[in-house]
Amino acid sequence: MKLIDSVKYVLNAVSYGVIFAVVILVVYPELSGKGDNWWNIFRPQKTNPAPLSYANAVQRAGPAVVNLYSEEIQNSVNYLQAPRSVSRLGSGVIMDPNGYMLTNYHVVQNAAQITVDLQNGQRFPATIIGYDIYTDLAVLKIEASNLPVIPQNLDLTVSAGDVVLAIGNPLNLGQTITQGIISATGRTGLSSTNHTQFLQMDAAINEGNSGGALVNTNGTLVGINSRLFREINPQLDIQGIFFAIPYQLAYKVMQQIIENGRVIRGWLGIDTQVFSQNPRGFVISGIIKNSPAHVAQLKPGDIVSQIGDTPITSTIQALDLVAETRPGTEVMFSVYRGNKLLNIPVTILESKQ
Repeated sequence: MKLIDSVKYVLNAVSYGVIFAVVILVVYPELSGKGDNWWNIFRPQKTNPAPLSYANAVQRAGPAVVNLYSEEIQNSVNYLQAPRSVSRLGSGVIMDPNGYMLTNYHVVQNAAQITVDLQNGQRFPATIIGYDIYTDLAVLKIEASNLPVIPQNLDLTVSAGDVVLAIGNPLNLGQTITQGIISATGRTGLSSTNHTQFLQMDAAINEGNSGGALVNTNGTLVGINSRLFREINPQLDIQGIFFAIPYQLAYKVMQQIIENGRVIRGWLGIDTQVFSQNPRGFVISGIIKNSPAHVAQLKPGDIVSQIGDTPITSTIQALDLVAETRPGTEVMFSVYRGNKLLNIPVTILESKQ
């Protein structure tokens, strides 16, 4: 019996060894060859990590960023001189497959002719659907369909430190990508109203980049490249400070222009200092005569703590709420006057600015 048990033990061991060898050869067929390949299974495998690249983002967004060429005919003050043509260079972003696109207003201001070059080599004339000088945005349209559209997400959140890519046509060199980070959000004081909260970033913007796309590393639109800081103050030699109009704001402006031909803003008629904040809201520093605020009997020194159902956390937020309210709408303002909380109905009118 002991001999038989020993034989069974050996046969079982051999069987398990054969099964194990077959499994190894199936998993590593290269070990069936000659040489010492079998020893490779015990050697550490060397792998090179993939290089960091934003190529996928550029491939998603790049086809939707176009080159813009506009011409303005300027008449000379001297009637003996013929009118001259002034050319402008810029970029645009295709927002809709049927030809709607966004760019900066200053790129197409007073343009007699606008030409759009797609990245696939196609060229189209463009018409201006409308513009908004306060956000420096214009909506163009070309007669085409099935166009590449920039990836968009209305719920996108942008934070300081996010990596971004600026896509445009600087100096007419052709589509170019520059990379940087979001340096700050909510920058104001760069336009004629306080409604524009710029994104500050350090991705290089040069002549021709205006109106192009600022995207994140997924290729999703973050903003419309707008301006250099030195345009505001040419006396300063400043590097690495550039601005873009946030995507959500640009989208709202575009929708209004397409629907109404212009941007319709609500108007309250108050004077306020952006930095005059109070823990309970923002402080009204003055009232414009015959304005909605004047008719509703709001007073200088009032602290607005809530507009409608929205608690107020900043002056900019309050101004935006008013601007986005359709004219003719009655809105309840919660106001502290001294230590007394008042609820005052205000009928918002249309801004004439």
